[in-house]
Amino acid sequence: MQVPSPSVREAASMYGTAVAVFLVILVAALQGSAPPESPFPYRIPLDPEGALELSWNVSYAQQTVHFQLLVRELEAGVLFGMSDRGELQNADLAVLWTDGDSAYFGDAWSDQQGQIHLDSQQDYQLLQAQRTPEGLSLLFKRPFSTCDPQDYLIEDGTVHLVYGILEQPVPSLEAINASALQTGLQRVQLLKPNVSVPALPSDLRTMEIRAPDVLVPGQETTYWCYITELPDGFSRHHIIMYEPIVTQGNEALVHHMEVFQCAPEFESFPQFSGPCDSKMKPDRLNYCRHVLAAWALGAKAFYYPEEAGLAFGGAGSSRFLRLEVHYHNPLKIQGRRDSSGIRLYYTASLRRFDAGIMELGLVYTPVMAIPPQETAFILTGYCTDKCTQTALPPSGIHIFASQLHTHLTGRKVVTVLARDGREREIVNRDDHYSPHFQEIRMLKKVVSVHPGDVLITSCTYNTGDRKLATVGGFGILEEMCVNYVHYYPQTQLELCKSAVDPGFLQKYFHLVNRFNSEEVCTCPQASVPQQFASVPWNSFNRDVLKALYGFAPISMHCNKSSAVRFQGEWNLQPLPEIISKLEEPAPRCPASRGQSPAGPTVVSISGSKG
Repeated sequence: MQVPSPSVREAASMYGTAVAVFLVILVAALQGSAPPESPFPYRIPLDPEGALELSWNVSYAQQTVHFQLLVRELEAGVLFGMSDRGELQNADLAVLWTDGDSAYFGDAWSDQQGQIHLDSQQDYQLLQAQRTPEGLSLLFKRPFSTCDPQDYLIEDGTVHLVYGILEQPVPSLEAINASALQTGLQRVQLLKPNVSVPALPSDLRTMEIRAPDVLVPGQETTYWCYITELPDGFSRHHIIMYEPIVTQGNEALVHHMEVFQCAPEFESFPQFSGPCDSKMKPDRLNYCRHVLAAWALGAKAFYYPEEAGLAFGGAGSSRFLRLEVHYHNPLKIQGRRDSSGIRLYYTASLRRFDAGIMELGLVYTPVMAIPPQETAFILTGYCTDKCTQTALPPSGIHIFASQLHTHLTGRKVVTVLARDGREREIVNRDDHYSPHFQEIRMLKKVVSVHPGDVLITSCTYNTGDRKLATVGGFGILEEMCVNYVHYYPQTQLELCKSAVDPGFLQKYFHLVNRFNSEEVCTCPQASVPQQFASVPWNSFNRDVLKALYGFAPISMHCNKSSAVRFQGEWNLQPLPEIISKLEEPAPRCPASRGQSPAGPTVVSISGSKG
C-alpha cells in the first residue's frame, strides 16, 4: 500500500472536515467497554509498510476476539475483515467510512463481485475510537461464531485477514466496490491457545541464531539460508523455549523463520549465507532438516511442557545449524538490511523427558497423486495400530504441538486419533491452511497416543489451475501431506506414514487402459509420473482413482530415526477400519446480542484539521 501524497489528502478534505483527520470519534449509537484482558498480547503489521497494525486478544470464556486496529494515515476510511482464502470478494468486513459530512462504523459483507453490503446482523461491535500519537485507534470485538450466513466462522487454524483503504468519501456503504481499492491480506492464527507459561530454571541460558546483516533482495519472495555452529565441546542440553528476534523496522518483511539441525553423519558443513535457491548453495545443506524451532508472523514465544525439553548438543548430535528466513517483500523494497533470527533458551539441567518429533501422513512418493482441475481432492495417510503397537512404549506418548505441511495446492489438513475403530479426538486441524503460512502450533490440549491407536492425516488439495496430475514428492510443484507432531517421551519411531500399494496402482493403470484405448504405458520402463501424465482425466478415471485410494491396501513406513523400518511385515497392509467418525461440531451461536445495533454506528467528530 502506498501512502497517499498530501495533495490527495487535500483533495479528499474538500468533501468535509471529516476526511482530513479523525481526531476523536465518539460512538453515538453504542456505549462499550474495554476488553477484559489488556494489553493486547498479539500484534502484526497488516500491510507491507506498517501503515495498518492489528493487535488482538482472545476470550475463550466469552468466545470473543477483541481487536485493536491502528490506522497511521487515515484518509476516508478503512475496511478490515476475513475471507476464506484472502480475497476481498465474499469477505466478512468491519468498515469505517465517511460520506464527507458524517462518519460511520458498520458490519458488512462483500459479494462475489466485490460489492459491499451492510449486514442485517451487526456482529462487529465498536467499543472505542480515539486519536493517539501514532494514529487512529479502533477498538472493536467479534464473537467466534455468529450464526450469520454472511459471517466468517473464526476457528483454531489459519485466518486470512483482508484490508482495504478508502481514499475518497462515498455517498453510502453500498457505493464501495472492493475491486477498486488498495487492498491486501495477512495470514495469522487468531485463536491462540491459552497455555500457561511453565517455570524456567535458574541456569537458563540463551543463544541467538541470526543471519548477520542480510541485504534483503528487492523481490517479493526470498528464502535466506545461513549456516552457523555450536561451540566446540558443547554438551547435551535441553531447549525449553524459543522466541523470535525481528530487526526493528522489518516487522512487515520477516514472514517466518526456522532453525534446523544438520545430519550428524557429516563432520563438517560449509559456511553459507545466501538465498536458499542459489546455485552457490552447497548441496550438503540439504541434509540440515531436523527442526529445532519454527516461528511465523503473529506467533509469540514457544514453551516446552515443564517435564520435557528438546535435546541438542553432545554425542551423536551435529554442531551445525541452518537458519532459514522467509522474507515477504511485495513492494520490492531495495537496500533493507536485516539480522533477524530465533533466540533459543536452553538448560544443562536436563528435564525428565526428551521431546521428539514424529512425521505423520503420506510417504513422499509419486504413487499418491491428485488429478488436475480438482477443487477439493483428499489424500489420506495412516499411522496404523500395528505400528503404534510395535513402536510406542506401554505408557504411550503425549503430543503437545504440531506443524502441518503441504506444498502449493494444499488447502486443508487434519489429523485425527482413532482408538478401537472409533475416531476419538482431533490432534490438529486447519480448514483454511495455506502453504505460505506454516508454524509450530502449541495444542490447546495435550493428546495422548497409546499403543494400538491410529493416527489419520488427511489433506485437501486444489489443482484447479493445473493441466497435469500432481504427484507426491519433494519438488515444490509436487505434493506432500505431513503433520510434524512434537511429543514426549521421545521414542525410536520417527516416521509413521503410508502410501497406496504400488502393485494396486498398476492395476488401476491397466483398468484405465481397458476403458481408454490403451493410452497409459504399463511397461516396466515407464515411471509412475509418466503414467499419471498420460491418463485421460475423464470422470471415470477420476472416480476410480479416488475409490482406489479409499480401499486399496497400503505400504506402511514405520521407521526409526535411522530410516530403517521396525521389524515386521509392512507391505500390503489393510486400511484401518473406522466404524465411527467424529461429528462436525455445531457452531455456538451467541446467546444474547446485548446492545448490538440494528444498523451502522453513527460517529461524530470533534477537533480541527491537522
